[in-house]
Amino acid sequence: MTRDLYARHRAVLPDWLALYYEDPLEITHGEGRHVWDAAGNKYLDFFGGILTTMTAHALPEVTKAVAEQAGRIVHSSTLYLNRPMVELAERVAQLSGIPDARVFFTTSGTEANDTALLLATAHRRSNAILAMRNSYHGRSFSAVGITGNRGWSPTSLSPLQTLYVHGGVRTRGPYADLDDRDFIDACVADLKDLLGHTRAPAALIAEPVQGVGGFTSPPDGLYAAFREVLHERGILWISDEVQTGWGRTGEHFWGWQAHARSGPPDIVTFAKGIGNGMSIGGVVARAEIMNCLDANSISTFGGTQVTMAAGLANLSYLLEHDLQGNARRVGGLLIERLRSVAAQVPHVREVRGRGLMIGVELTRPGTDEAAPDAASTVLEEARAGGLLVGKGGGHGTSVLRIAPPMSLTVAEAEEGAAILERALRSI
Repeated sequence: MTRDLYARHRAVLPDWLALYYEDPLEITHGEGRHVWDAAGNKYLDFFGGILTTMTAHALPEVTKAVAEQAGRIVHSSTLYLNRPMVELAERVAQLSGIPDARVFFTTSGTEANDTALLLATAHRRSNAILAMRNSYHGRSFSAVGITGNRGWSPTSLSPLQTLYVHGGVRTRGPYADLDDRDFIDACVADLKDLLGHTRAPAALIAEPVQGVGGFTSPPDGLYAAFREVLHERGILWISDEVQTGWGRTGEHFWGWQAHARSGPPDIVTFAKGIGNGMSIGGVVARAEIMNCLDANSISTFGGTQVTMAAGLANLSYLLEHDLQGNARRVGGLLIERLRSVAAQVPHVREVRGRGLMIGVELTRPGTDEAAPDAASTVLEEARAGGLLVGKGGGHGTSVLRIAPPMSLTVAEAEEGAAILERALRSI
């Protein structure tokens, strides 16, 4: 049955729509931190639909809210008052840390970042954007134009002038050998030099932890130092929290809070986990920025009642059960367990991350050269052992991405680490 479905997939869908595994997997249902395939095999899910199943598969509180809302009305568009949308917007605005915040809902992180770029360029009357090397911000035309990861950037055409800044990757690049303070100083000097060669950009967009790039991040405080330079010139700071938001990093509710010394971002984008599988994205911005558009705009599917009901139920569950604290505690144990394994596996260059957002970078032993074949081997062996993980990386890197639902238990973390250890030792 799976082979037949794979043949149909290949016949009707684009070649560039990649699938994991030599024998592609059809996931039919899930519960908690586990999923099952069409053959009935059970897997511990350490990737959560690319960080989207944030709390748990088939979470009763979310499925009940969706079913009840669907029984009333599924959709009406933003042309009508929408109580669930207003209620979720109120909660997100309050949690955002942005003063006088306004919230606009979209259907994805890509669309959220598109909206943030629209707001920033309109507000600043500039189409120049600063972005980070190794970054990823979505698959639309404008989002691809600011993506600093060649593997996910299929065209150089763009409506924007994009300038790339150092700093998103701590352990590679020209400043890797510096200590954290000198690293930040060097990146700030690079930013100042770059700004001296161009007209004032509209904004800097940055992921606090780069997701597709392999869960890389700068030292805490880098974006606070950047913000001081940007603020002097009126340049906006957009924090792309599509993967880092809602407490996944454990230490903070938003990734930008690791860089909070100079205040919150001007714009925050979010998506993925808030819907726990339902299609929700959004933008939070100060009122003067959000309200700067001088033409009509609506969202047909952004903020639809059934997705907002899911978001409200999911956010309530996350806060009431302190899943941020669980990510910090269980994620910390998992990182340390994987580091102890890595010390005995020559292919592992680094285990990095925070909370339940962990990257395991693989290289050819004794070098800094990427080992994509090794990453594929581990992916396959982990699946054979009953564990699903992700892949990522950029500019000659190969990284395993580990991001389980944030309700992961200590026992499940130990189980997954043991499976991953066997997979890593199989290289």
